[in-house]
Amino acid sequence: MWYGRFPRYVSVGEKRAKAARKLKQLLKKNPGIKPIVIEGSAIARTWWGKSWNVNLERYADYSNRIGRGRSYVRNGTVLDLEINSGEVKSLVQGTASKPYSVVIKIKGISKDIWKDIKEECEGKLDSLSELLMGKFPKALGEIFMAEGKGLFPSPKEIDFSCSCPDWAYMCKHVAATLYGIGARLDEDPSLFFKLRKVKVGDLVTQTLEDKTRKLLKKAKKKSARVIDDSDLASVFGIEMETPVASGKKSAKTAEKRSSRKKPSKPAAKKAKTKPVSRKPRTKMDSKKATAKTKPVKKTTSRRPAAKIDSKSSAFEEVMKIVRRTRKGITVARIREKTGLDDKQIRSFVHKAKRQGKIKNVERGVYKSA
Repeated sequence: MWYGRFPRYVSVGEKRAKAARKLKQLLKKNPGIKPIVIEGSAIARTWWGKSWNVNLERYADYSNRIGRGRSYVRNGTVLDLEINSGEVKSLVQGTASKPYSVVIKIKGISKDIWKDIKEECEGKLDSLSELLMGKFPKALGEIFMAEGKGLFPSPKEIDFSCSCPDWAYMCKHVAATLYGIGARLDEDPSLFFKLRKVKVGDLVTQTLEDKTRKLLKKAKKKSARVIDDSDLASVFGIEMETPVASGKKSAKTAEKRSSRKKPSKPAAKKAKTKPVSRKPRTKMDSKKATAKTKPVKKTTSRRPAAKIDSKSSAFEEVMKIVRRTRKGITVARIREKTGLDDKQIRSFVHKAKRQGKIKNVERGVYKSA
C-alpha cells in the first residue's frame, strides 16, 4: 500500500522472511540458482571483493546511490546472481511479489591497458593461486586499482537496467547487485577476469617466460655453483641444443686428442727394425731380440676399438652407433664408445632428430628412425 507519496515501511525482519520464502520457491523450480548469502557485517572479505566495492564507492556518480543496496544485499534479497563475460544477471526481491530482473553490462579491458598491466606484472607474480588470493606486492595492488588505467571498471564502462518501476538513475536493486558481485568474487576471484574479458593466466605466463629466459642464460655460464648441461637437461626434462659449429670444433679437438694417444708410425717401425738391423752373434742373442719384439705387438693389440675413424666425421660415427642398436642407446653409452663429451653428443642427437634420422624410444634413449 502507498500512503500519500511514500510506500509503506517494511521492517528488516519482514524483508528477510519474504526473500527466504521466495528463494525456497525458486529452488524448487530451479535448483541451480546461486543466491548471495552474507555472513556477518562485512559484505566482502577478500582483496578482490573488497577492492570491487571500494572501486564503486570512490566514484561520485555511485557514492551517493550505491549505499541504497547495502541493506538489500545483507538481507538476502539477491536471490540469484550469475557472472558471465562482460555481463551480470540477477534476481532481486523487492516490494512486489515477483523478483525484479537486473542486467549489468561491463566493457572489457582495452588491449593497451592490458598490455601495460602485463608488463608491470613481469617478474613480480610467483603463482596463479597467490594472485587470486590477493597475495602480491603492494605496488601491483596500486596498479590494479588505478582509476581509468587499472583492472576495475569506471562508471562510463558500466551500463545497467532493472525491471522495477523506480525512476532513479541507480535503483536499490541495481546497487544490491553491484555489491553482490563483490561478495561473489570472494567465492571465485577468477570470475573477475571472465567479467572483464581477459585471461588471468596471461599475468603469470609472462612471469614464467621471464624466469625461463633467465635460467637458460645462467645455464650457459660455467661456474662451480651452476650444474652441467647434461644434469640441467635431466632436471628440466629438455634437450639442451648447442650450435652445430661448436660441435664440429669439439669433434676436431676429440680427434686430435685420440691421434695423440696413438703411437706414431715412424716410431713403431723404428722399434721393429732396430733389433733386426743388428745381427745376433749367438743363438742366445737372437732369442733376446725376438723377446723384445713381442711386448710391442701386445701393446698395439690393446688399443681401444671405439676410436673414431679419422676419415669420417664425429656426427657420422654417432649415427652409426645409434643405427646399430635395436632397443635404443643413451648419451652416456655413446660417450663411452666415442670419447666425445655430452654437450657435443646432444647437439648431434638434436640435429639428427630434426632431420628425422633418429627418434626417442623414451626420455634420454634414442634409436634409428
